[in-house]
Amino acid sequence: MPNEPALPQTSHRPSFMMALATYAIAGCVIFGLSILIADFAVPDHDWIADTISDLAAGKYEFIVDIGIYAFSGSLISIALLAAHDHLGGLRWSLGSVGFAVLGLIVFLVGARNEYGDNDHDGWVIHIYLVYALGLLVAALPWAMSKGAKRINRNLGRLLVALSVLWSLSAPVFFFLPTAIDGLYERYLGLVSFCIVAAMAWLFIGRARSLR
Repeated sequence: MPNEPALPQTSHRPSFMMALATYAIAGCVIFGLSILIADFAVPDHDWIADTISDLAAGKYEFIVDIGIYAFSGSLISIALLAAHDHLGGLRWSLGSVGFAVLGLIVFLVGARNEYGDNDHDGWVIHIYLVYALGLLVAALPWAMSKGAKRINRNLGRLLVALSVLWSLSAPVFFFLPTAIDGLYERYLGLVSFCIVAAMAWLFIGRARSLR
C-alpha cells in the first residue's frame, strides 16, 4: 500500500475557524438588515408596537425569513466551532450541543410561519419554540463562560453578564403592553446578537493564535 500522509500535529484548522466565526457575525448582520428592510417595506408597520413576528407573517414574510435562516446558520456555526475547538468540561459540551439545538429552533420558527396570526392549521408549536429559545439563550452563555475564561477572561465575564441580562430581561416581554413590545423584542434580539458576536470573537482570537 502507498504511504499515507502523516496526520498533522493539531486537528485545529484556523482558516476553517475564521470562516465560521466570520459567518456567525455576518448572519447577525443579515438578520438585522432584513428587519430594517422589512420595517420600511411592510405597509402600516409600527416598529415600536409591532413585533418581528408581525414582519414575518404576510406578503413580505420572505424578507425576515431570510434573516431568520441566516441567524440560524450563525448559531450552528458557533456550535461547529465549539465542537471543533473544545475548551473542556461538561458545560462546554452541553453548550456546543445547545447552540446546535438553538439554531434548529430558530430555523423552525421561520419555517413553521406561526406568528399568532390566527393560523391554526395543524399543531401550533410557536409558543413552545419561543419558551425553549428563551431558556437556551439564558443558559448557553453561562455554559460557555468557564471555557471562554481560559482563553479570554473578559469575554468569559461578558458571557456571564449577557446570560444574567437575558435572564432578567426576557420574561418582561410577556408582561409588556402591545404598544411597545415590538421595540422591546428588538432589544432582546440585540442581546442575542451580542452573545453570538462574543462567541465568534473568542474563536477569531483562537484562530489567530493557532496560525
